[in-house]
Amino acid sequence: MRAWRAAVWAGPWWEAFVLGVVRRVQAGGRPQPWWMPRRVLTVVSADVDTASGVAAVWMLWRPRSRRTREHTELLEWSDEQWRYLGGGWGDGDGDDGADVDVLHIRHAAGSISLTRRLDPPHSLTAAPWIGCEIVRLGPDVGHVLIGARRIEAPEQRRLIAVWTSPRATGLGVRPVIAALDHAGTELSRIGPHDGLDSHTWTRLRDEL
Repeated sequence: MRAWRAAVWAGPWWEAFVLGVVRRVQAGGRPQPWWMPRRVLTVVSADVDTASGVAAVWMLWRPRSRRTREHTELLEWSDEQWRYLGGGWGDGDGDDGADVDVLHIRHAAGSISLTRRLDPPHSLTAAPWIGCEIVRLGPDVGHVLIGARRIEAPEQRRLIAVWTSPRATGLGVRPVIAALDHAGTELSRIGPHDGLDSHTWTRLRDEL
């Protein structure tokens, strides 16, 4: 049974489903297919960075049940089409079980660029790293910055964000992620190597 489930998530049907989600989002549509019941599979969020040619999708299989599985998938644009890179999966609903004051992130998946490794000098070490993060936002956040890219905060207060970086440091370096209010004022930020955002650090320091 375990082998059968793994085959489903890695098979042609699953790849075609993920590619369809990204194409819909790129065209300005909703990530959730109209024909897929949310109680069976919920597409929580999808992010497409057309400038970098990368995309990420976050889904929950059987949400709000004991059988919930979380899936995060990565894709890359090459030769005028999206190519599926794979991703990660695990138990749970990905909600981390607690309210967020302003900003909380969790690493979701990562992969070496499969298309750009074929460019000169044809080296895996020279190919960039593609990563994605699960971002959860507080009620006062209007937008989030992923590096220089601006994403509007969704009503559900959680999203997936995709990014790329050189692999000079192994698995790449996550960009600075900042939360802004609706007027554009920065509320908090988290650096590439930080475990907590600046708002949380300030609150913990004040409580000491």
